[in-house]
Amino acid sequence: MRGLLKNNFYATLPNVKVFSVIMLLLGIFVVAMDNKIPSLIIGYTLLCMIGFSLNSIASLRRECATKWSKYKITAPVKRSAIVRSYFWSLLLWLAAGMIFAGTGVALSILLHGFPFDKNTDIFMLLVVGTGISLFMGAVFFPLIYLGGEERNEVFLVVSLLCGIGLVMGLATLINSFFPAPMTPVQIVLGGMMILVSALLVFALSYPLTVCISRKREY
Repeated sequence: MRGLLKNNFYATLPNVKVFSVIMLLLGIFVVAMDNKIPSLIIGYTLLCMIGFSLNSIASLRRECATKWSKYKITAPVKRSAIVRSYFWSLLLWLAAGMIFAGTGVALSILLHGFPFDKNTDIFMLLVVGTGISLFMGAVFFPLIYLGGEERNEVFLVVSLLCGIGLVMGLATLINSFFPAPMTPVQIVLGGMMILVSALLVFALSYPLTVCISRKREY
């Protein structure tokens, strides 16, 4: 398992290096700017979390180009372990995105003060970024085994749109249950519902992807 994670790490590393530099420069800009316009912080936070996750699953295209995905199954590892390594890699890069985003937000607040109207806004940013990333991975991995790595770009777009749509749909459903304006407790409860739903779908996607991968012929 450790070897598979290392392989995924090195496959993702070239794209992540470029993306990290861009996020570092963008983070410096966001921190230097007056945060009276919170949309900058919101955009940066979501871009960090979703972007790192997107780079993680996009690395499968690199395996397709080098035919490594075909050679990997001849190694003494189970297909379930290969699939599991992809899921863990996404979670690890999502954590890296959270660190980038959290550092940028913390420095901005330290220099310019709290920019949001409610204390729960940062929590909801975390929920939205995490939810989209998890839903995106949950949709992408089964699709890539069903349709093949050569359709990576199309599946990336489809899975990202599905992730955004599912989070927006859940948020709309939760808003219909709670009367406006929502209290902080209701906001946190709604956010936890989105987060738990995303984690559940992500977890259920793993056995589904394993099942599809075992039936796939290379």
